[in-house]
Amino acid sequence: MPRSVAVVGSGPGGMYVAQGLIDKSPGCRVDVFDRLPSPFGLIRGGVAPDHQTTKRVSRAFEKTMLSDGVRFIGNVEIGRDVEIGEIERIYDAVVLAYGAPYDNRLGISGEDKVNVFGSNAFVGWYNCHPDFIDLDPDLDIRTAVVIGVGNVAVDVARVLAKTREEMSVTDLPDYAADAIEASPVEDIYMFGRRGPVEAVFTNVELREMGQLENAKPIVDLGQLPEEVVAPQMSDRDRRLRIRNIETLRSFADVPAEGRRKRVHFRFFCSPVEILGGERVEAVRMEKTRVEDGRAVPTGETFEIPCGMVITCIGSRADAIDSVPFDERRGIVIHEDGRVREGLYAAGWVKRGAVGTIGTNKNDSLDVVERIVAEFAGAERDGPGGFDRVAAERGLRVVSYPEWQVIDRLEEQAAPDGAPRRKFATPAAMLAALEANGG
Repeated sequence: MPRSVAVVGSGPGGMYVAQGLIDKSPGCRVDVFDRLPSPFGLIRGGVAPDHQTTKRVSRAFEKTMLSDGVRFIGNVEIGRDVEIGEIERIYDAVVLAYGAPYDNRLGISGEDKVNVFGSNAFVGWYNCHPDFIDLDPDLDIRTAVVIGVGNVAVDVARVLAKTREEMSVTDLPDYAADAIEASPVEDIYMFGRRGPVEAVFTNVELREMGQLENAKPIVDLGQLPEEVVAPQMSDRDRRLRIRNIETLRSFADVPAEGRRKRVHFRFFCSPVEILGGERVEAVRMEKTRVEDGRAVPTGETFEIPCGMVITCIGSRADAIDSVPFDERRGIVIHEDGRVREGLYAAGWVKRGAVGTIGTNKNDSLDVVERIVAEFAGAERDGPGGFDRVAAERGLRVVSYPEWQVIDRLEEQAAPDGAPRRKFATPAAMLAALEANGG
């Protein structure tokens, strides 16, 4: 009987593990679990709605899901419906790949005020993620502050700045489109603790900010270096930073006429306090300088009045019962991907929320190599064992063919030019599935 593996999480990290297993261990049976009826994790719930090209990686993941020996076990949550220990007893190996869905905190006074959000929550809201559809951000504001200068921060600022017409060809949900269109927001500030050389946005993302119909990007040219001196960087990284500096400098040529909104790029400053009563009214920032690649506070502060703050400072995983967990780093404790005998970790839950979608591939394949090398002992029940547990507990498992029905219904419901209209909740997905013979 062939080996069996349970992959907990159907995002990029988990899907690359699944593909690696069917390539490296012919005949291996792989069950990919997700707590939602929809697969592919941040491809659906994290990638910006106006980046449909990026979402196309799901086509490769679909081929994996349709491969012999691979099953999607949707709508089943490990730790709620089935305990991790049970899964470990059923399969020859278990891979934790459930991502890093929780926002890091600033650790400053005032960050619990009304209208202060982490990026996972805010991005989840405008991506119609079931966990965040009720977030209800108040966009009746003139100024928004985005803490961070990475790709997620650029995404957030861009979505707030775009017109409804620009977003009409995306899968932005109607409730978010209505709120953004009605918002009187005029100024969006992006703050980075370090300088433009250390900023981690990619040039493709950055260039988009100069192409917005109704927003002008504003950069203090005095904060841009004449040349990039970064001996700690590789030649490739240095070239990328030079390109970013050139793009930031080019924003000065974007006309302000006809554009109601402004996106301000501000470097060398760090938030020290969020001000206001019950809700946010301003952010106190402290100017910094960069020494040996680190932001050093100067003691000089200033305030930016605002009605909303979105922190884009990374994310973390959460612990599963009995799985060793590093609270400080927000990742599972492991040694080169091995948590304990038969239990492994891949993707962001293994190494933290860093890198791009593609970064997960080599990382996941390294874990696969270790799993295959460590297969030992008698084969376990695998998928058949799980099916018996699911039947005993009456679990409503969503298979990949059933997800394809939901997917098709979303596409059919799309307005002209848009790729889909998402179902907002698992209950809505299941109801639609049942109504269509599922």
